[in-house]
Amino acid sequence: MRQMARTRCGAMTAALLTVAAAGSLMTGCSSGSSATDDGRAPAPSFSQGQVTGPAQSPSSTAGAGPVLAVKIDNVSAARPQTGLDAADVVYAEQVEGGLSRLMAIYASKLPTAVGPVRSARESDLELLRQFDKPTLAFSGAQHKLLPVIAKAPLHAVSADQGSSAYYRSASKVAPHNLFLHPKQLMRSAPGAAALTTGFHFGAAPAGGSPETSRTVRFPAARFTFAWSASKHRWLVSMDGTPTVPTDGKRVAPATVVVQYVQVHNSKYHDVLGNNTPYTETVGSGTAKVLRDGKVFDVDWKRPTAGDGTEFTTTDGEPMNFAKGQVWVVFAKA
Repeated sequence: MRQMARTRCGAMTAALLTVAAAGSLMTGCSSGSSATDDGRAPAPSFSQGQVTGPAQSPSSTAGAGPVLAVKIDNVSAARPQTGLDAADVVYAEQVEGGLSRLMAIYASKLPTAVGPVRSARESDLELLRQFDKPTLAFSGAQHKLLPVIAKAPLHAVSADQGSSAYYRSASKVAPHNLFLHPKQLMRSAPGAAALTTGFHFGAAPAGGSPETSRTVRFPAARFTFAWSASKHRWLVSMDGTPTVPTDGKRVAPATVVVQYVQVHNSKYHDVLGNNTPYTETVGSGTAKVLRDGKVFDVDWKRPTAGDGTEFTTTDGEPMNFAKGQVWVVFAKA
């Protein structure tokens, strides 16, 4: 587990995109004209610079720098997603109405495209504090949350700011058609050293119980992970449908973490009055770790937002994950 000094990184702004079809890029991430989920018009930008072309966060250099975090839509109309299988870590969180949303973390490689991109939530800011000035790509946010995002120690690049890294796809209908070209935000992947999550990788510990399938349920969503002995991976299904991105490769992480956390109401709501859940990722609790066709009972601890999350076995030893993609599903304790 490592704790990293945080410095404020001002979010970038950009001139509004010129679009070929009227309204094609500023079509919102709700069914209205806003790029946010609450149906309100985009709020003014709070950033301090301009984007004139492909750009990096100030600390980015080839092979080193911040991770890229992308908020990804996860309702049925958003599927199949693009670029999900290229992520190093995928976090699944509960949002309004008991639905789910994903945050994909990219460090080892940057796919050609990622999406559909959706809006940020307050608890994303706490989760991302474990990384050093990460770049957060998102469609927009509830207007009262925008100043909070602007003050967070990250590099926020919203579609509301007109970044040319975003585009609308004709393959889906709004608001599920916003996509990102990651290499227009970061010239290169920072490398695995940027993954300051506190995860340990290595040989499996002794013990564990055989596990062929595990389902995690949210009020209006569910995730199922089925063990494939031939692939030596966990095959992901969401809401009963196999998760196969647009490249046709089944999403199959090497390790799945079901992390039991506190989930409570935040002070934010969507346009329908549904409260936005806040997922507490700082603290301690229990988790189930799936790897190698087994489930392990473990404890987790993250003392401060600047720390990664430490997972330990019942005898206090670090819980090693299998090498490969990791999914972390935040389940209500």
